[in-house]
Amino acid sequence: MEFMLDTVNLDDIKKWAKILPLAGVTSNPTIIKKEGQLNFFTRIQEIREVNGPSTSIHVQVVARDYEGILCDARKIRQEAGEDIYIKVPVTTDGLAAIKVLKEEGMRVTATAIYTTFQGLLAIEAGADYLAPYYNRMENMNIDPEEVLCQLAQAIERTGSSSKILAASFKNVGQVNRAFACGAHAITAGCDVFEAAFAMPAISKAVDDFANDWQAAQGQDHI
Repeated sequence: MEFMLDTVNLDDIKKWAKILPLAGVTSNPTIIKKEGQLNFFTRIQEIREVNGPSTSIHVQVVARDYEGILCDARKIRQEAGEDIYIKVPVTTDGLAAIKVLKEEGMRVTATAIYTTFQGLLAIEAGADYLAPYYNRMENMNIDPEEVLCQLAQAIERTGSSSKILAASFKNVGQVNRAFACGAHAITAGCDVFEAAFAMPAISKAVDDFANDWQAAQGQDHI
C-alpha cells in the first residue's frame, strides 16, 4: 500500500511526512490555487527537499489539446526533473499524449478517471498510475468499488505494471473501501488523515493507559 498527500502546502507536508509512511505528494491546479501566489517549480523543489528522493511527486498538465499536453509535460519534466510523474487526464487528446510521453521515457499518472473503460485504455497506453476519482464517482451515481475492482482484475490478469492510485476522498471509509477493492495507492487531503486519528476512543484509550501507569508506578514515563 502507498499513502500519498494531496497538497502542496509545505507546512502540511512537513507535518505529515513525520507521521505517515509517505510514498508521495500529488497536486493539481485547484490545489495549487488554494496556496495563492507562489513559484510552483520552486515549491516542487522544496517538497522534494522535505520528503527526500524516495517519495514521488505528481504534477498535472494544464493544456487540454494534444500538442499542448505534450508541451506542458516536457516543460514540467525540464523544470522538475526526470523522476517527476506527469498527471494527464484520460481524454482522447490525453490518451494520445500518454502514449507519446511513455515512448519518451516519462513517468505518467493517468488522471480524471471515472469509468472502467478509461482505466483500461490508460493501462494499455502504459500509464504508471491510474487515478480514479472515488468520491466524484459516488456523487455521479457511478459505483467506484466496481470500477476499482475491474481495474485491479485487469492489471492482475494482464500482468501490467500499472498501479491504481485512487483519489478524491471525503472520509476514511472511502479510503478503506478503495484498498479493499484492489487500489495499490491512495492520495488524500490532510483533512482525511486528520479524521483518521480524531476518534475520541483512541485518545481515551491512550489516556486510560497513562493514568493507570501513573497510579501504579507514580510516574508519567517508563
